[in-house]
Amino acid sequence: MVEIVKDSNGNFQLQIKSASGNPLLRSKPFTSETRAKAILEEAISKPIVERKTNHQGKFIIALKTEKGEHVGMSNTYNSEAGMENGIKNLMKNLID
Repeated sequence: MVEIVKDSNGNFQLQIKSASGNPLLRSKPFTSETRAKAILEEAISKPIVERKTNHQGKFIIALKTEKGEHVGMSNTYNSEAGMENGIKNLMKNLID
């Protein structure tokens, strides 16, 4: 499930959630809902997923558009297997 929400600063963010409602990814803020929708369409058409680790060794998913524009980041995962499962869920819920 993908939602576009307005934050406290008046910006718009994409929230991608699993079927059970757990957050999979939150986008960077966009100044307009139109821009958020445009980025969503770009991310759906040819998503690029990057696997990363933070300074604590936790795993993170980064989503980019085909043009390389950063869309957003996931929460951290404790294991690589958990991150891979998160990627599957992200792609399923992004396209659905």
